[in-house]
Amino acid sequence: MTYEMVIASIEDYIGIIQLNRPEALNALNDRFLGELADALKTFIQDDEVRCIIITGSEKSFCAGADLKEMVSREPKDMIERFTSSIFGLLRQCPKPTIAAVSGYCFAGGCELALACDMIVASKTAQFGQPEINVGIIPGAGGTQRWTRTVGKARAMEIMLTGAPIDAQRALEWGIVNRVVPFDELLSETKKLAATIASKPALAVRMAKDAVLKAQDLTLGSGLDYENRLFAFLFGTEDQKEGMRAFIEKRKPQWKGR
Repeated sequence: MTYEMVIASIEDYIGIIQLNRPEALNALNDRFLGELADALKTFIQDDEVRCIIITGSEKSFCAGADLKEMVSREPKDMIERFTSSIFGLLRQCPKPTIAAVSGYCFAGGCELALACDMIVASKTAQFGQPEINVGIIPGAGGTQRWTRTVGKARAMEIMLTGAPIDAQRALEWGIVNRVVPFDELLSETKKLAATIASKPALAVRMAKDAVLKAQDLTLGSGLDYENRLFAFLFGTEDQKEGMRAFIEKRKPQWKGR
């Protein structure tokens, strides 16, 4: 996979997408969004990839959308801009995704990180939704994901002031999973991804699906949904192998079926 603004690679069952538009602090334009979507789609379809990492540079994960390209857009231009691109794919992605964030993580860039299942941040990471400062609001999930993660009051402050929070505050608010020095960021993220990639793929997929459904369903409906997925896994080879390996005190050999 060769792109102009994205570097994509596979390491030990982990697909890595690095944002690579340093001259614009990894700001998102149409071509960038298209390349990101193409790389993610390729990893989703590749059975060798079991977990996906999206990362940027030390200075900037992603500073948001490219306003030079957006300034003259009309409403009709924006309706499907995000839902049909990387954001829509992340919403439907069956494989676990982790954002490795350093530096600026603002606006659409912050929404990109929040669209991933987990976030590992460097100590220099800053998260924010400054769209209010240019006369708009977040349009790729920011108002919804912040509110579901940090609650109404904190989400209101982030949306209405446009002020960012640092990595430690993001950790306290539950936005990120862990905070590490920058020189440990990618290795720590790969370690997390490798642990997930070592687990049975179908169970990982079902667990991710159930957790995400918890945000949309009532408790009763969520419990019913979880039970159906739980029962489904008893029809898989990996369930039989995992339990037999535990009983026989050996390492399981996962088949992904």
